[in-house]
Amino acid sequence: MRWDEPPEGPVLVLLDQTRLPGEETELVCTDAPALVQAIRTLAVRGAPLLGIAGAYGVALAAARGFDVDEAADALANARPTAVNLGYGVRRAHAAYRDAVTAGADATDAARVALAAARALHQEDAEASRRMAAHGLALLDELLPGGGHRILTHCNTGALVSGGEGTAFAVALAAHRVGRLRRLWVDETRPLLQGARLTAYEAARNGMAYTLLTDNAAGSLFAGGEVDAVLIGADRIAADGSVANKVGSYPLAVLARYHHVPFIVVAPVTTVDPKTPDGASIEVEQRSGHEVTEVTVPFVPVTGVEAGGGIPVAPLGTQAYNPAFDVTPPELVTAIVTEEGVVSPVTREGLAELCARSRQVTIS
Repeated sequence: MRWDEPPEGPVLVLLDQTRLPGEETELVCTDAPALVQAIRTLAVRGAPLLGIAGAYGVALAAARGFDVDEAADALANARPTAVNLGYGVRRAHAAYRDAVTAGADATDAARVALAAARALHQEDAEASRRMAAHGLALLDELLPGGGHRILTHCNTGALVSGGEGTAFAVALAAHRVGRLRRLWVDETRPLLQGARLTAYEAARNGMAYTLLTDNAAGSLFAGGEVDAVLIGADRIAADGSVANKVGSYPLAVLARYHHVPFIVVAPVTTVDPKTPDGASIEVEQRSGHEVTEVTVPFVPVTGVEAGGGIPVAPLGTQAYNPAFDVTPPELVTAIVTEEGVVSPVTREGLAELCARSRQVTIS
């Protein structure tokens, strides 16, 4: 993701994740509605990156002379579960409003909003680096001797972050110091973010990885082939309940039964103190066609346009398609953030970590 300023006016340029791994195609957003569409279609996705995108979207509306309040509202509500999106929007919007209140003209206020977005982008990159270090230290503590066999779900690498990611960044750190034996990559149905995106990132980084269907994970656990599960998060409630890509909760249950650490890696901005518990997390329900059809993102199939779908269920089939599920804190071994590790995962421990994060930010 990058901000660009061609002669015809500023734009936000995204790597279109729906086209991966077959094509690395850029998507150019000239206004907030275009960015909202990119968010809803998952051209841009991943909790930390959504926060950055939301902030840039506010700056884009301001720089282009559109209604900033209207743009901020549309962006913040583009997807309901990922708390980072609203955080990024509010941060840039507040910076813009403060500048206007202080007497700045439209141009200067837009520059302030852009500066806020760029600052968030840089902070997320630094948070990624620190999460990787904390996560690697935790793995070495829990699994002395190296040779880690890590199972991951969905996509949590550079495609979701201003840096190298969240959970994937930990696995990458282990790989770089020679302590990753195998990265097990869940396909992550129905949109295959693991197969399309995590495998893509693992291959680019020269990691030893193996792709599996989501429902094959149980046999891996039963065979003693998993040393730890690492996932990201789209929202962490005040009690430590974790909303992540659907399919995460079953992995947590399997991990508990097989005595395997289940570790969540996410920036502090993903912790939402205003959401008291898992039952209070709004889970996005997506269109049923994502389940009843197989999307063809980049390879044209006879009779089907790229981006279209091939039916795999009878016409009229109803589909249950939640984008996320919620894992209760008692199934989470640890939550790794840029400010440190919370383990065991408790309401008090998370509150203390968030308070410490605010102190660090203020200082």
